[in-house]
Amino acid sequence: MSRAGTADRPFVVKLMMLGDSEVGKTALTTQFVDNKFQETYITSIGLDFKTKKVERSGRKLAIEVWDTAGHEKFNTIARAYYRRAMGMVITYSVANRGSFDHVVRWLSELEMHGDTAVQRILVGNKSDLEDERRVSTEEGEQLASSKNMQFFETSALTGHMVEEAFFYLADLVAEQRYSGKMQKTEGHQLKSGSERKKKGCDC
Repeated sequence: MSRAGTADRPFVVKLMMLGDSEVGKTALTTQFVDNKFQETYITSIGLDFKTKKVERSGRKLAIEVWDTAGHEKFNTIARAYYRRAMGMVITYSVANRGSFDHVVRWLSELEMHGDTAVQRILVGNKSDLEDERRVSTEEGEQLASSKNMQFFETSALTGHMVEEAFFYLADLVAEQRYSGKMQKTEGHQLKSGSERKKKGCDC
């Protein structure tokens, strides 16, 4: 059940990272939530999450980013959370051809175990490793287009396109789940972005 937002409790947007191990899922999560690059980290064991609170289009959002381990032995743990996710960040490394080839497998996993209404984007991470690139931008775009997803190339190291990718997905989820809903604030109600636009409201 989606949690409605109030002045004290924002709308919750649950995003999940999917992809092979070592494609930078944890680094992307840390860059988005904490605005920093975590150079050394322990490989994710099953599932972990971070939360970023923001305001987007007149809505207060609590964006939960669930970071899943890419190792096969942890798949059962991750699958238990698939249906709870509202948005999926399917991730591969542009410097690892195998991780790109496995995107189709991750999408099949999502179709079998996830919510049919889940929003998805495709992210090609580690774009800073241009000299080690094994997957072209065009290939990423073509795969995303064939699966009806928006495509982003990101760098968790530099932060390039990281916020753009996560906010794009969070906005899709918010419009899908919370369109028309309002948040109560002190003294007045804060209308959703779509409702303000429709009524020409500047509040």
